[in-house]
Amino acid sequence: MCASSVITVSGLSGSGTTTVCELVAERSGFRYINAGAIFRTLAGEDGLSLAEFGQRAEADAGVDRRLDDRLAREAAEEKGGVILEGRLTGWMSIRYQQEALKVWLEADIEARAKRVAGREGQSPAEARLAIEQRERSEGIRYAANYGIDIRDLSPYDLVIDSVRHTPAELAQRILADRRLVAETDPTVQL
Repeated sequence: MCASSVITVSGLSGSGTTTVCELVAERSGFRYINAGAIFRTLAGEDGLSLAEFGQRAEADAGVDRRLDDRLAREAAEEKGGVILEGRLTGWMSIRYQQEALKVWLEADIEARAKRVAGREGQSPAEARLAIEQRERSEGIRYAANYGIDIRDLSPYDLVIDSVRHTPAELAQRILADRRLVAETDPTVQL
């Protein structure tokens, strides 16, 4: 298999994808594109909260198409390596026949709720409820708009538990993958 200059990193809310992507980008020099940030930008452009925009996306497949188009356009503009973070970036790389190292970060709901609570200034119980509501909404959208079950991890090359490893260890594991070594740091130990 040839080395890829595209890394997709996916995981549920609070799984650590953003932290890990930032580290991988810093260490590899790859450009980092966050689908969640694009989704938030689109919500803001429409004058909606994330929850309202998520509800709109459930009813209007055009929302996801706008997100997909913006993500694809930004990735296509990049001439070097790119890291795409988003719930479906691994799936989308298959759909668009883009060679990529596809990574899924796994974490249990308790750990994810604790992380989100710290980030959002909520109690873990509030964060868990918000996560569960968001994931129900996303599950509906992904099934309806793409025919994808987000719990199906079969497209991913690496599925890594982000609770048992530090962000630095996760970044190192991703960068050490044989599919990337030729494109990143030649000193990475395999």
